[in-house]
Amino acid sequence: MEPVKIGLLGLGTVGGGTVSVLTRNAEEIARRAGRGIRISIAAAKEYNPDAIRGLDQIDRITDDAFEVVADPEVEIIIELIGGYSPARELVLMAIDNGKHVVTANKALIALHGNEIFAAAQAKGVTVAFEAAVAGGIPIIKAVREGLAANQIEWVAGIINGTGNFILTEMRDKGRDFSDVLKEAQRLGYAESDPAFDVEGIDAAHKLTILSSIAFGIPLQFDKVYIEGITKIEQQDVGYAGELGYRIKHLGITRRTDNGIELRVHPTLIPGRRLIAHVDGVMNAVLVKGDAVGPTLYYGAGAGSEPTASAVIADVVDIVRALTSDPENRVPHLAFQPNELSDVSILPMTEVETAYYLRMQAVDRPGVLAEVSRILGALNISIEAILQKEPVNGAIHVPVIFLTQRVKERYMNEAIRQIVNLDCIEGEVTRIRLESLL
Repeated sequence: MEPVKIGLLGLGTVGGGTVSVLTRNAEEIARRAGRGIRISIAAAKEYNPDAIRGLDQIDRITDDAFEVVADPEVEIIIELIGGYSPARELVLMAIDNGKHVVTANKALIALHGNEIFAAAQAKGVTVAFEAAVAGGIPIIKAVREGLAANQIEWVAGIINGTGNFILTEMRDKGRDFSDVLKEAQRLGYAESDPAFDVEGIDAAHKLTILSSIAFGIPLQFDKVYIEGITKIEQQDVGYAGELGYRIKHLGITRRTDNGIELRVHPTLIPGRRLIAHVDGVMNAVLVKGDAVGPTLYYGAGAGSEPTASAVIADVVDIVRALTSDPENRVPHLAFQPNELSDVSILPMTEVETAYYLRMQAVDRPGVLAEVSRILGALNISIEAILQKEPVNGAIHVPVIFLTQRVKERYMNEAIRQIVNLDCIEGEVTRIRLESLL
């Protein structure tokens, strides 16, 4: 049987890794897929031929991606260009030409996935995107297929390695955010413009996809609450540790009676939880199902060959299913297209969580009582209080409150009132807290 011919768009980090792994493990992959798989044509504006093993196995390399998509012999397109355009146009053209698509492009899926999947459904082709979330961790397959018997209750994940590296260094070495960010850029973990990573946009793309697969809802990136880690100070990392917690930048989506929570923000989690010990650039996703309970998926969230591993796994799945009835393939978003739910996404003001609050208070009697009075009037229960001693005769001292769970709108009002007290200096630092039970 003739090998399946692949068209590859992009020969960068992941594209190069895909060529290398597919070439190195060609025999093993063919045994799993039932047919050989060969990249017959690739497109790239620029690439480093010395860094990619197996380039000589590709019949032709062009600088025109649309030429690859139009090639009549290509059955599967692997899109590894990234970004929104021309990736969207290329993917839609590939689908219109009757080709299956594999992509690692989380931004494309999060923003344009509904359109892309509808086009694929109409043409009877598959769009696979395992590599779009958490790199080499097979989290899409786990939720969509492995946990298909479950009603998913919630998903919480460390799904951006750059942010996790920064918070780990701040905790372990007592370094400031700006200092660690510079090192992350030097090591290649962060871009020269790190906003997508440290502001939570990258994680929000991935969470959008996970939420749709977990709960059977359309992709709704525009409704994600997004908060980055740029305001986290080293003292917050230290105080969290004193209280038995670690700060992680989490994507959290949860099914509630009132709607779906969809949020990315720094989060205190108990130090005894396994996910609290996921450090450096590693990723982890915790999924709670009603039948299986909590399950944890851990591994490399980025990188050349880990991401290539997920890309090629999707290619193998498509090759296995090339002769099957399109109506009986695994649905793109886990649920049959006509079974997606219109459950609403909760606004952040209606989300209920516990909180860490840090404020600079005048060192005098009665201050804690004033803050406690405001919290009590809004039915916000206090879990713990940590007050530090003044240093070198300072007038203000750090005071930390841990609260029990309350809706965000009540906490917003509490913080508004607290910052207006004459005994409080500056802003109140707020970090949400999750027990992940």
